[in-house]
Amino acid sequence: MDFAYKYPRMLVTVDALVFLIDSSQQFPKILLIQRKNQPFKDSFALPGGFVEMDELLCNAAKRELFEETGLQGVELNQLATFDNINRDPRDRNICIAYYGFTTLENSQIKGGDDAKNAVWVSLNNLPPLAFDHSEIIKFARNKLDI
Repeated sequence: MDFAYKYPRMLVTVDALVFLIDSSQQFPKILLIQRKNQPFKDSFALPGGFVEMDELLCNAAKRELFEETGLQGVELNQLATFDNINRDPRDRNICIAYYGFTTLENSQIKGGDDAKNAVWVSLNNLPPLAFDHSEIIKFARNKLDI
């Protein structure tokens, strides 16, 4: 009996939106990485990546966040699913986005894995972003009232 699945499969990724809220700042900051690889090499993006076959989505978001930025100890909550057909030039991709908040005391970051850099950026002054990440951030800001 042949159990081969004959239909195309979509890629599944997770992205993490981590907000730094400091009472001395007028606008909260968001954690971004600078991509080390194509597509969108050198562009800024949300930390994230592909889900492993034996991994829960939230665990994948925490793993990618740590691998790319060194940040841990952030409670991540599922925000929404993003499935624009052309959101990733590599192939059909569905992204499950997670969000969380951190404090100044837990904000030490460094680029790692496939991230050239990791930076905190004011939500009021975002650079051009890779993929559909500007739309994901806009969605999060509206939903979370940030």
